[in-house]
Amino acid sequence: MVIWIVFAVITTAIIASLLYPLASGRVRFSEGATDAARVYRDQLFELDRELLANEIGCNEYEYARAETARRLFKASEQKQESRRLPHPHRWLRLAIAAFLPLASIGLYGLAGSPDMPSLPLQARLEDPGQDIAILVARTERHLASQPDDGRGWDVIAPIYLRAGRIADARSAYRNALRLLGPGIHRLGGLAEALIAEAQGSVNKETVDVLRQIVQLEPENPRALFYIALGSEQTGRTAEALMNFEALARLSPADAPWLPLVNQHIAANGGVPLIATGTADRRQAIEAMVTGLDAKLSESPDDLNGWLRLVRSYAVLNDRDRAAGALKRGLAAFPPAGEQGRQLLALARELGIATEGMAQ
Repeated sequence: MVIWIVFAVITTAIIASLLYPLASGRVRFSEGATDAARVYRDQLFELDRELLANEIGCNEYEYARAETARRLFKASEQKQESRRLPHPHRWLRLAIAAFLPLASIGLYGLAGSPDMPSLPLQARLEDPGQDIAILVARTERHLASQPDDGRGWDVIAPIYLRAGRIADARSAYRNALRLLGPGIHRLGGLAEALIAEAQGSVNKETVDVLRQIVQLEPENPRALFYIALGSEQTGRTAEALMNFEALARLSPADAPWLPLVNQHIAANGGVPLIATGTADRRQAIEAMVTGLDAKLSESPDDLNGWLRLVRSYAVLNDRDRAAGALKRGLAAFPPAGEQGRQLLALARELGIATEGMAQ
């Protein structure tokens, strides 16, 4: 019995140390979300650097950008939610945090049974406590017998999604929507599952779900971003540009997703509507592009290099250099060949004039 009390005391000290930040109020939550958003923005610029350095393929790049964008929006939403949290007196919260573990020691001393053998699975299913795996198993068993319990599907769907069980999450969200009706969180979860299942692609099915979100919340930034991304991925450049620009106009000046939106505006031939405050990173990217340009001047037989260079100048909104890179690339890979046609197709996608270069 003594050893269990010792363990309880150690647990109390650990729990108290972990709960102490609760006494500092909502600022830490907001700072944590801000730091997360900053990390994801840095990851986006790192992806650009890896693409320019030919360290990552185009498909991997597009998927990674979509996944990073998803996490950026989620971190931004957590930041907004943290701002709405109440702010009780810090010492009262600290007292509660310290009292609960101490009270648990007393209760355990009175009612605890450290020598009790482990419960069999059936008994654990009947009384799962805080065991998430058992809670999921119990919920699954309940839903197998009562498949029309919308609340059960609504509870288990995000758990599936966080656990990486994407197909199960998709099915659970659809059941919840069918039984409980449309809601922002249910539709958003389904869209997230569909994008993950498609490895970052925003297909027509996903766009239909996103448009339902916009009907309920016309200025939902996540839904608007992915609708625009879907247009971009299917080559509808003008439509993508219009959608990204609309999102930029709706976004606050300090919105953490704004730098990403501005990058897509530039990539689709537009001019960022709001300064992103990323001059240093832009200079670093420009240095990478200059290095790639010099490398291709010495070794022009690199189709992927020319494709990256043309796209990079377009992202930097340097249309003249993008056109110049295209012309030099076509000198190495004539338009009549397959490689030349790829360069021309990219130029048209980016809105770069190709008159006089296609012969």
